[in-house]
Amino acid sequence: MKRIVFIVACMAVCLSAFSQAKKPTLMVVPSDVWCNNNGYVQIFNNQGMEQTVSDYQQALQKDMDLKLAIAKINDLMAERGFPLKDLEQQLKLVQQQNAESNLVTSKNGNEMAESPIDRLLRVAKADIIIELTWNVTEQGPKRTLTYIMEGKDSYTGKSIGGANGTSQPSFSADVAVLLEEAVVANIDNFNNRLQAHFDDLFANGREVTLDIRVFDNNAADIDLESEFDGSELGEIIDEWLAENTVEGRFSKLGSSENYVSYEQVRIPLFNAKGNAMDTETWARQLRKFLTKEPYNIPVKVMNRGLGKCILVLGEK
Repeated sequence: MKRIVFIVACMAVCLSAFSQAKKPTLMVVPSDVWCNNNGYVQIFNNQGMEQTVSDYQQALQKDMDLKLAIAKINDLMAERGFPLKDLEQQLKLVQQQNAESNLVTSKNGNEMAESPIDRLLRVAKADIIIELTWNVTEQGPKRTLTYIMEGKDSYTGKSIGGANGTSQPSFSADVAVLLEEAVVANIDNFNNRLQAHFDDLFANGREVTLDIRVFDNNAADIDLESEFDGSELGEIIDEWLAENTVEGRFSKLGSSENYVSYEQVRIPLFNAKGNAMDTETWARQLRKFLTKEPYNIPVKVMNRGLGKCILVLGEK
């Protein structure tokens, strides 16, 4: 009897732990293909180069089918326990922070190398973006909906997995009804792939990119070959990354006395206090390290969306 009680207790603990397992935060957005096909795009200047991006705000204001489609996918995900960030609400937050401007300048009048979509993702801080595309085909009085969903890591933009399908011909004119019918058959397999990706991030860290640069003729008179206690500054930064990444995982690309680039840098999802950590928060820890004794190096932090930061050494 005691053994049975013990087994039941263990099962209860396991089930409790499973139910409390962290799930990725999602945000559903219309795909670039859908936005282009429907004319919802905007053009902005990114350091002298013209860039076209999807205009989510205009799409949400003018296309009721889009609002219905996003609401339906949100409902289906919420029913399965996935936390969601609503696209429309996140756009309002961007507006409140005046981050939606197409031209953002520094004190010196330099343009900000960050697209409106990057700024949206930085505010939303969703783990995974679900890009949604659909098309409705008329067959006499009946309609058929074909959809594609693709999950992408919001930090790297890498594809995680996709799902697609077609609804049965229906007399319904409601996109949400047709979409639900088409999606339900594949959504659990799709969600399993999203969860598996998040589990990998939880175990092995989030993948980000870090660039280190040096101001020319900087007031601190340093570069990455400057020595401190017999070690070059570049070596010191390498050692800091080894100690402050998950299992010391990062790849070092090209380097010189004036720059070094790191890719596939695996940072923890959460800090010591249990708060979510993004690339900028993590990179500011390196800034604090370099500004203290014995280095005393001024460091400027430049954020580039969720997945990349640039530290410029020598001045601010």
